[in-house]
Amino acid sequence: MKRETMFLKITLVIMAIPILALCIFIGPRIAEFFVELVPEWSFLHYPFLIGLYATALIYFMALYQTMKLLTYIDNNTAFSEASVTVLKWIKRCAILIGLFYVVSMPLLIRMAQADDAPGIIVIDLGIIFGCVVIAVFAAVLQKLLQNAIEIKSENELTV
Repeated sequence: MKRETMFLKITLVIMAIPILALCIFIGPRIAEFFVELVPEWSFLHYPFLIGLYATALIYFMALYQTMKLLTYIDNNTAFSEASVTVLKWIKRCAILIGLFYVVSMPLLIRMAQADDAPGIIVIDLGIIFGCVVIAVFAAVLQKLLQNAIEIKSENELTV
């Protein structure tokens, strides 16, 4: 199991690199481009960046929680309350990111109309849908794990 979890940990690091690059290099350019497209909304330049960085921070927090879950699996403590807590955090992170993108939808619609690029809205909807899927999946796993822990504790009390 160590090889599989190591592969997943490396995958998590690889998933973090593009988001970090987006925040450093592409995010500020997108905000400046939006100011050029819609000058009357230039006051949203910094709130846009703050929202982008906030969602990235939440994303990195979810990746960190996933790394902790993989560590619990490595240590054979996957069926513990700590794992349930990690899944709860992952669910909350996914919900928060989804909410950020739902709130930013009017701004992105305005940006798409100004640039005549409806792909931005599709990307936004894809992120929202992905967050909903991750939140529901984490909630289901959390419930299953909680039930498994309860059954395990009942069996230990019986013996």
